This record gives sequence, C-alpha cells and structure tokens, in this order.
Amino acid sequence: MSNNTGLDADRLGLITEHLNKHYIKPGKLPGCQTLVARHGKIAYQSALGLMDRERNKPLREDTIFRIYSMTKPITSIALMQLYEQSHFQLNDAVSRYIPEWKKQRVWVSGSGPTMQTKVPDRPVSFRNVLNHSGGITYGGGPLAIPGATLHPVDQVYSDLGLTRGARQDLESFVKKLGQVPLRYEPGERWMYSFSTDVCGYLVQAISGMPFEDYLQKHIFGPLGMKDTAFQIAPEKVDRFAANYVRREDKTLEVMDDPLASSYAKPPVFVSGGGGLLSTMADYHRFCEMLRRGGELDGARIVGPRTLRLMTQNHLAGGKDLTQVALGNFSETANEGIGFGLGFATTISEVAAGSYGPGDFYWGGMASTIFWVDPREDLVVIFMTQLVPSGTFNIRGQLKNLVYSAIVD
Repeated sequence: MSNNTGLDADRLGLITEHLNKHYIKPGKLPGCQTLVARHGKIAYQSALGLMDRERNKPLREDTIFRIYSMTKPITSIALMQLYEQSHFQLNDAVSRYIPEWKKQRVWVSGSGPTMQTKVPDRPVSFRNVLNHSGGITYGGGPLAIPGATLHPVDQVYSDLGLTRGARQDLESFVKKLGQVPLRYEPGERWMYSFSTDVCGYLVQAISGMPFEDYLQKHIFGPLGMKDTAFQIAPEKVDRFAANYVRREDKTLEVMDDPLASSYAKPPVFVSGGGGLLSTMADYHRFCEMLRRGGELDGARIVGPRTLRLMTQNHLAGGKDLTQVALGNFSETANEGIGFGLGFATTISEVAAGSYGPGDFYWGGMASTIFWVDPREDLVVIFMTQLVPSGTFNIRGQLKNLVYSAIVD
C-alpha cells in the first residue's frame, strides 16, 4: 500500500506504464503530469515527456499549464462565496445586477430578420448561469469550424462579435449578451456556454472589485496558489508549456508558443470560463480545499454545506445530461452524469459505466482534467496541453487505473 492511503503502489505504477506506452512514446501527447491523492496524502505523481517539443524541454513538476475550463469551478466557488454573504438567492434573476438582461427573449423559430422570439417564462437566474441552464450558448463553441452553418441564435453571437478571444472587456461582453435571444427556456435544458464568464462578471459587479483581483484576494492568496493567474509573468515563461493542436493527420502542431504567447499580456477579456494558467501544485491546493469541505490549512474558502449544495445535481427533475443536454460540445460524457453549480457529478455508476458515484469534476480544452470523490476521499488531477479535449478519453482510462488500485 502507498502511504497508508489504501492504494496499491504497484497498481498505481500502471498509470506510468499506460501513459508512456499509449500517449508519450507514440507522440499522441507531448507530455503529461498526473497526481493521485487519498486521505490528503499524495500516493502517485508523475511528470512524463516534454513541456515544449520544439525546444526539447522535459516537463517539470512546476510546469505552468493553460487550464482553460478548469477555471470554471474556481469562478463558481467565487460567486458562491458571495451567495454565502446573502448578496443573492439561487433563484434570483441575474438582471438585478445586469439590467441589460431585463428584456431578454427566447428563440422560437427562424433566423435573421424573420426570427421569431418570445418573452421567457422566467428570467435567467443565478442557478441557471452556475448550471449552464439559462439559454446562453458558446456561440457555436470554442472550436466552431469557420464557415460551418451556425444555429440562428449562434449566428447572432457571431454578428455581435461575442466569441472566445473577444477583444472587449468583461463588462461590455456580458451587457451585450443581453441582446442575444436565449436558445431555450431558462431551466429546461443544459448547454455548455459563456455562463461561467457571466458568473465572473457577477463576482465583479457584486463585490465591486475587478474579477481577477477578487480571485487573488479571496481564493489564490488564501490557498497559496502562487502560480495561478490570467497572464504569464516574464520570470515564469521558462516554466510555461507549449500548447498543441491535433491535426487531421493525427500529428501535433504548436497552437501557442510559450515564448510568443498572448498570455504574456494582460487579457482584455478576463474569462472566468477559461482564462487561467495554473500548475499541478496550485490546482492540487484548490482540489484539496474541495476534498476537505471548503477549507485548507486554516483558510476557509466556502462552507461545507455550500459545497454540498454545489456538487448535487441541479438539472431539472433530477435528470442526467442525456435527457437535457443540447449540442455535443462539453467536457464530459452524458450518460449517468448530472450537473451542479460549476461541477459535473456522477449520479449513476451503472448508467455512466464508470466508478465514483457522487464525485464532482471538470476538464479543460487542452485535455486537462480533475475530479474529487468525497466517498473515497480521493483527488485526481491530470495536466497536458493538447487541443481538442475530446481527442482521448483520458479521464475514463485514469478512473479504471486509479479505482482498481484502491484495495482497502
């Protein structure tokens, strides 16, 4: 057993073997870092391959990664800190803080000038934006194919310039969102979306602090997450990984060179949905806080009951994503999976065909993933830099390897 964690060290060693054989040696991933911890103790950790293939730089334990949508749980925790201070109730309309959303309408049919819309049955609520159930979309998705036919609502996003990489600040972006018809009635469906960027703006609007400053003061500082930020500091560029995209012929191409990265400049659009950089050590601090019910080393980030509320399934009627999700772009499979306030959660081990009922998790566009399993007192984090994230089911494979190593 490894460190009194109830994990078999030899079985955990199969993780290294699996990743090397199937991903690193064949060149499917440039490099990757994996951490498995149980009962607060690290039982397995590895850093394999390269962080920068072109410069032949080995992946380091303190490598800095683009975590993209693994920003979302952090943003959601920040907004729920303000919920704990009674600034809002979950069913309150977000238009209390974004008046430009008071005249929102819902798409019914048609497109362009002939589009039919109606007044929504209920306004978009805080629960909806925390839960991706408010009718907002991703405007065709972060990886929308240029020239592809967009849904009429997504075409409005495009026409208004509401896309990832938008050259406008958070406030103007969110206010302009109020002009876009909702894709569906709030609360009735689930669709991966700009919702968490809206959550970031709400943190800013409610707290009166710039969103990035709020995160530093209330999450990163207290948790000692010293390398987590929206831009790369000059003295840290040497630790910054290259980011790769997988071409159609399955080879890798540099998508973002660490020495010429847009992350070197302060972002115009501070994205609570996908803008952060972080390290394995920092994100482990965040996950360890989650595992411990909202506290780490004396720093209370959220209350345990708040976290329990966030990690339950908030989809209408207790359904899973197969029953309510629109679109196939997301960071999760749908069978047996529910969605809470910033986290997906396994609601049926049988339907999901996977271990870990009650776990909560998310991933990022560059194939990073994490999950926390309260029942097994387990944290697993995987870092790499390969877009798109749906290329390999690394989470499923890691689950098989990790849970089969639990022997107590």
